Amino acid sequence: MAYAPPQITSAGLVIPSFNDIQQSLIDTYQTIYGTTVYLGNDSADYQWISAIAQKLYDNMTLGVLSYNSRSPLTAVGVDLDGVVKINGIARNTGSPSTVVLTLSGTAFAEVTNGQVADVNGIIWALPQTVTIGSGGNVNVTAVCEQNGAISAVPGTVTTPVGGFTAGWTGVTNSGSAVVGTPTEADSQLRGRQSVSVALPSETRLAGTTAGLLATPGVTRVNVLENQTSSTDGFGNESHSLTCVVEGGADLAVATSIFTNRGIGCNTLGATVPTMTEVVVTDPNSGNTTTIGFVRPTDVPIYVSLTVNGLTPAFTTATQAAIIAALVTYLNSLAIGEVVSYTAIVSVAMSQNPNLSAPIYSVTALTTGVASSPVGTTDIDLDFYQVSEGITGNIVLTT
Repeated sequence: MAYAPPQITSAGLVIPSFNDIQQSLIDTYQTIYGTTVYLGNDSADYQWISAIAQKLYDNMTLGVLSYNSRSPLTAVGVDLDGVVKINGIARNTGSPSTVVLTLSGTAFAEVTNGQVADVNGIIWALPQTVTIGSGGNVNVTAVCEQNGAISAVPGTVTTPVGGFTAGWTGVTNSGSAVVGTPTEADSQLRGRQSVSVALPSETRLAGTTAGLLATPGVTRVNVLENQTSSTDGFGNESHSLTCVVEGGADLAVATSIFTNRGIGCNTLGATVPTMTEVVVTDPNSGNTTTIGFVRPTDVPIYVSLTVNGLTPAFTTATQAAIIAALVTYLNSLAIGEVVSYTAIVSVAMSQNPNLSAPIYSVTALTTGVASSPVGTTDIDLDFYQVSEGITGNIVLTT
């Protein structure tokens, strides 16, 4: 295409390509100095023109990023963080994984500001001061220095950073790490922003969902409405609203439901193992109302898979990546969402560098909600249940 200056169209800010800019500069150069001037790829003048073209293109690209940062649909990174503040929400920064470590050594010896690395070189920080017990060991909880679903299987967090200190002779983890949550991705934040604009919505149901998702600390929500005169198929009473909410302070969650629910709507009619009940005071009248909601029940999902790997490309690191990907998938599902058998197969295969030339294949896979699973179909969860992925529940055989 011929060079065209940057312009705003129905498609947004449109800029010329690097090649168009470069060719336009070459044409201008030849207009000034003549077409007989040598501008081969190896000439100094051609290289200078290319350098100028690259810098012009870089500046125009920055202009596109700046233009796109005005909208949550196209803003990225810190620009998106700033845009969504208009809706009163912020990016969820995630949480670190934790693991229980057993430190051994001389009784009553102190370990100060200790750090331990796992087999992948990831650092786990001990409490500021740890005192080894009279029996020569002590259990402490170490926190991963990275946010996200960082896993650690038993016996893999064993290397003290900088070596052992006086009186400290050993460290290991007998159990698996409790995985954290990753920082909210741009796509997830955009989705939450889209829901948040439903706060002034025409329906109370959409407004209740949006209000809960905008509540600080709330990560997942499932809202069910039974507007009939009889108990529904989930066991919820007539004319009731059942909110299943993960995260957030009890009073903040209950206040959000109180503010956005319909008039006279029953929030205590769910048939669930445990109902959280909170008394909310109306700031205008001073009257109190008991609001009920449900905390999701975690359902550990067990996966057993057999993988045929091609050596030497298929390594223990690849195996760990497969397990970590499955844990992440299981922990990312919505409350009440079906655990798809096909999706688990797809996630397990996703760690192949190139699916057109895989370095491993999944030859057998079973799932279930108990150890030694035998299922080969989807796992249905109740509306208040949510799948939980734990590294120790994923058994990979090669």
